[in-house]
Amino acid sequence: MEGLITSYVSSIHIPTSISKTQFTKPKFLNFQFNPVPASTFSRKTPSQSKLFTTISSSPSFVSTTEPELEADSQAEKFDWYAHWYPVMPVCDLDKRAPHAKKVMGLDIVVWWDKNESSWRVFNDACPHRLAPLSEGRIDQWGRLQCVYHGWCFNGSGNCNFIPQAPPDGPPVSTSKKACVAVYPSTVHHDIVWFWPNTDPQYKDIILKKQPPFIAELDDPSYIKITGSRDLPYGYEVLIENLMDPAHVPYAHYGIMRTRQPKVKADREGGSPVELSIKKLDIDGFIGNQVQFGINKFIAPCISYADSSPVIDQGDDAIADTEKERKIMEIGASNWQKACFVPAKSDAFVVGFRKWLNKYAGGQVDWRGNYSGTLPPTPPREQLLDRYWSHVVNCPSCNSAYKGLNALEVILQFSSLAFIGIAGATKHNVYTMVAVAVVCFVGSKWLHQFIYKNFHYHDYDHAFR
Repeated sequence: MEGLITSYVSSIHIPTSISKTQFTKPKFLNFQFNPVPASTFSRKTPSQSKLFTTISSSPSFVSTTEPELEADSQAEKFDWYAHWYPVMPVCDLDKRAPHAKKVMGLDIVVWWDKNESSWRVFNDACPHRLAPLSEGRIDQWGRLQCVYHGWCFNGSGNCNFIPQAPPDGPPVSTSKKACVAVYPSTVHHDIVWFWPNTDPQYKDIILKKQPPFIAELDDPSYIKITGSRDLPYGYEVLIENLMDPAHVPYAHYGIMRTRQPKVKADREGGSPVELSIKKLDIDGFIGNQVQFGINKFIAPCISYADSSPVIDQGDDAIADTEKERKIMEIGASNWQKACFVPAKSDAFVVGFRKWLNKYAGGQVDWRGNYSGTLPPTPPREQLLDRYWSHVVNCPSCNSAYKGLNALEVILQFSSLAFIGIAGATKHNVYTMVAVAVVCFVGSKWLHQFIYKNFHYHDYDHAFR
């Protein structure tokens, strides 16, 4: 599997850092991840506690009789291709260029149709020679133009222009074979969503079924942070991670603040977390978090909670990648037998596995778009990467990165300039040297700041 929270959980953005400013209104975080992207979080009360930090003094263990998670052949089967999937937040899309994405193993291109003032989602292959349309451009007439031979397509997928076809010859551009496959798409909660089926019967599917609605995202009194980041692990592990509050004090120690118990049993302050499943059906489940209300899993890719996390998912990447391989080795149907999950803090994870096995056959239906073999584990530099997995695709982070780099260079040249002026004029030498030193130190500090926030840096839990 390929990893992005589209974390929206599309392309569900996991920010490399979030301001610690305390808000008087609840916050909402939207994380994008491919291939099945979209987790959502919101907080209903202005509490300083973060998502996944519920603490309870109640007993944290459940019955040792663990329910089996084998696939249920009698249950109604979940159709992975009959649901809306978040692709990208609108704020991360450039209307001037097409964008390549992969969701559910499908290669798609997202582009702005200025003639109809709407975002379009096409199959990312030109019908001519299958060149990726995402490598092309949007021409002056607002058409999507293929980079290979210049074929142009309108927002309906029809071919408007074939440069190589003589104007007085057969109208080959009007052939159905010259059309691009178009996916139904819509903008919902400031995110581009698509329906992963190009069959004409789904052309107006938005009139019958809409993406999941979350009231807080349309409420101006709420604050939301939206973006995307690609993470190199699969759907099941990602969803489990988002539903697992107990890992936060340990996997994210020193990265995000958590509520501390009055008496700490260890350095991190991990405590019992009381979670329970109230309802589970083909559409997902509703869970309960003591002190913090409900938690919803809206299948296949929305995880909704009533408190907001401040999280940097990058430091979990290595552990989650290895966990994914171990689960694949034992087989998804043997998950419950291989994993010992006696605490109530694991209730949501167990609930998700129940849903996955009962209604979805224990795995994502890739329809041939995924071979089932995991690629080699990338090096740590790639697993913990921030720049290529987020910064280059985020307009705000990319602008900040370029601006800070420019400021670093300015400070370096300023330091040399003040030294030169001091040596040449012999006036105010000490002042000039002092300013030069300040500029030099400032450039070094800025260099470290850029590295820490925008690039890979290793993380060792043993010494954190």
